[in-house]
Amino acid sequence: MRRMSSQPVTVISMPLEDEFKERISAETDATFIPVSAQQDEVIPQIANAEGILVSNMLKADATLFDAAPNLRVLSGVGVGYDNADVVEATRRGIAICNTPGVLSEAVADLTLASILMLSRNLLGHIEYVRSGAWSRREPGPLLSHDIKGKLLGIVGFGRIGQEVARRAEMLGMRTAFYDVFQDPPTGAPATTYLPLEDLLAQADFITMHVDLNETTWHMISTPQLKLMKPSAYLINTSRGPVIDQPALTEALQADTIAGAALDVFEVEPVAEDDPIYTLPNVIPFNHMGTATEETRMAMRGLAVDNMLAVLRGETPPAIVNPEVLRPAT
Repeated sequence: MRRMSSQPVTVISMPLEDEFKERISAETDATFIPVSAQQDEVIPQIANAEGILVSNMLKADATLFDAAPNLRVLSGVGVGYDNADVVEATRRGIAICNTPGVLSEAVADLTLASILMLSRNLLGHIEYVRSGAWSRREPGPLLSHDIKGKLLGIVGFGRIGQEVARRAEMLGMRTAFYDVFQDPPTGAPATTYLPLEDLLAQADFITMHVDLNETTWHMISTPQLKLMKPSAYLINTSRGPVIDQPALTEALQADTIAGAALDVFEVEPVAEDDPIYTLPNVIPFNHMGTATEETRMAMRGLAVDNMLAVLRGETPPAIVNPEVLRPAT
């Protein structure tokens, strides 16, 4: 049986540094369970939980909420929260917390690295050397392209999109953006708004930085891909389903666009027989946009801060549905 405690009960299914574990244990009656993104493995552990700290890969819906009738806060890592039924959580008064801001620079860095890898065909040159073709003096890959003066189209101009724009500007690229707003936020780098169709048609690179929701699901599909230049590249470090993956595969196979760099996919991990990651004009990553020691630690720290703040009755640093914290009127 669980020991009697006046502290709020928490369940943690996330790798944490000792300092974070000690903070949680000092303020809550904490249970640390093996790291898992599987709902059926987490549910048996959360009957008394008031706070849950998990990966944002965990499906958090009515089934999970029913298993935790005392739940006050579900805190995860990452900007996206499409794994959680926010409407249902809000109806039940459950705070959904994420970790924006602390990961923006790491994801922007990966985006910039993707632009450079695509424009300079770095994978092709690496393979040329590793295969022994260079040693055999065989003809090398074709010449690649500079990025200076090229137009980068940024779809989604939030924190990450703005960090991408700052990096692109330093390298001499031109930028334009598409979002639900047309005026850049205060403090954002200078850029130009374009309707999505115009952005796709004009840009040399398109990079995706949008949340996944009903309006962004498959926002890039066959009609949009056909608008892009045959010489253009597509980069996605946001959420896999914002791009229609079969449509993208077809476009890449047909050379409708020049190539793509993808850190996210519609289904992860990618199946071994999926052609998307074997195409020569695709650079595939394993959802590692935030995978630096510094960024992951900052994300975990913010996730802990969020959970503990809600349990104290305070406003957390980052919350998706702040209305659950407001007193009823």
